[in-house]
Amino acid sequence: MDSDSELQISKRRRRRSNQREDQPVLGMENLPYEIVADIISRLPFSSLVQFRYVCRAWRNLAQDQHNLESLDHFHNSNTADENSYLCLIFHCDYPIRNHLCFVAYPFDHCGKEAQIVKKIHTPFCGLMPEFDVVGSCNGLLCLSDSLYNDALYIYNPFTRDYRELPKSIQFPNQEVIYGFGFHPITKEYKVVKIVYYRNAHRGSWHRFRVYRPQSEVQVLTLGSSNWRSIGKTSHYLHHWPAQVLVNGRLHWVTWRRRYHPGRKLISFDLGDEQFREVPKPEADGLNRWDYHLLVVRGCLAAVFYCSFGKLEMWVMKEYGVKEAWVKELSIASHVPKALKQDVDRSWKISKIAIRGRYVRVLCVLGSGQILLEYKSRALVLYDPNGGNFQDLVFQGMPKWFQTVVHLGRLNQIHTLVNM
Repeated sequence: MDSDSELQISKRRRRRSNQREDQPVLGMENLPYEIVADIISRLPFSSLVQFRYVCRAWRNLAQDQHNLESLDHFHNSNTADENSYLCLIFHCDYPIRNHLCFVAYPFDHCGKEAQIVKKIHTPFCGLMPEFDVVGSCNGLLCLSDSLYNDALYIYNPFTRDYRELPKSIQFPNQEVIYGFGFHPITKEYKVVKIVYYRNAHRGSWHRFRVYRPQSEVQVLTLGSSNWRSIGKTSHYLHHWPAQVLVNGRLHWVTWRRRYHPGRKLISFDLGDEQFREVPKPEADGLNRWDYHLLVVRGCLAAVFYCSFGKLEMWVMKEYGVKEAWVKELSIASHVPKALKQDVDRSWKISKIAIRGRYVRVLCVLGSGQILLEYKSRALVLYDPNGGNFQDLVFQGMPKWFQTVVHLGRLNQIHTLVNM
C-alpha cells in the first residue's frame, strides 16, 4: 500500500514537471533582441559577467552572437556609457607566480568603500607559470611565455575561453617582441613575433644593442596553423611599455642608439604587413625625451617626459600627418602616497617592479579624467580642469603590477576565428 501511494505521488510529480516544461517561459529571453541588448548595455561589466551564471536561459542570451553584436552596437552608440565595459587588469608576479586580477569601471570610490580586486582564473597557468601580457584587443588578451619565448595563448578572461597558438621557429640566444591586434578591413586577428638573435661575432648584449641586430619577423593569422616568415626588420623595437593598436596598425618606439638620442616611432600594418616610420611631433626638444604611446579617443597619442617630473600629452588628430600632432595637455609632477612608503626587497624579485621606473598615462576616461600608473606601484586619477590628483586604492591591490586597460567582451574565441 505504501509503495503504491509512493508510485502515484511520483507519477503526479512527473506530470506536473512535464506540464511546466511544456508551458511557454515568459522571461527576458523572449524579448526582442534590441530590447535585450538595451537592457544588458546598461549593466556594468562586472554585473554582465554574473548575468551568465543566473540560469541556463540567461547564459544562452549572453552567449548568443546576435545579442553580442547588438550589444556592441549599443555600446558604441550614445545610449551607453563609453566606459561601461572598461576594466583594469593587473598583471602581478609577486609574491606568488604570475597571476591576473581586475577591477571594473567606475574606479572613483569617494565616499564609498574601496572596490575589491577580483582574481582572474588562468586555466593554463600550470603550463605557463611566468608570462607577459602582449596586448588587449576586442575583449581578448594575448599572453606570451616569458621564460622560453615559445608558448602563446589567446584568452578571454571573463568567459575563460582560451586557445594555445602553434609554436614557431626558435633561434638561439633570442630576444622576442610580440604584437597582437585586429585589422578592421581584413577582419583578421594577427600575432606578430619579432625575433632578435645574437650574432656569433658579438659577445655581449651591450654591444649587440649598440650595433644593428640580426632579426626575423614572423606572423600568425588566428585560424591558421602555421607561422609565416616575412623577412627582417631594420628597427630595434622596445618591448616595454607594450605595443599600441590604432587603425589596424601596431606601434612601438625604438631603442636609443649611440649618437642618436631620439627614439623613432614605428608602425606595423596588419593589412599589408609592412613596417613604416610614423612622424613624431615637431617641437623643441621632443626628440631628446623618452616617451610612451597610448590611444586617446581612437587616435594615436604620445606622452613625453619633461623636466621636474612633468608630462606632455600629444595627440595625432589625423593619422600619419606630422602637422596633425596637437599638444592636448600638460600634467604636473605628483607623488602618490604609495610611493612615499618604504620599499622592501620585493622589487629585486619582481620583474614588473624592475621595469616600472616610469609614470604611464593609461587612458583618458569619458569624463575627461586621466588615469595614470606610477612606477608599477600606484594608480592616480588626474582632473585636467582643476589640476587635481586623486590616489586610487583598491582592496586587495597587489604590491607591484602592470596595468592593462581592457574592454570586456563575452565573445567566444571560436566565434571570432576558425581555430
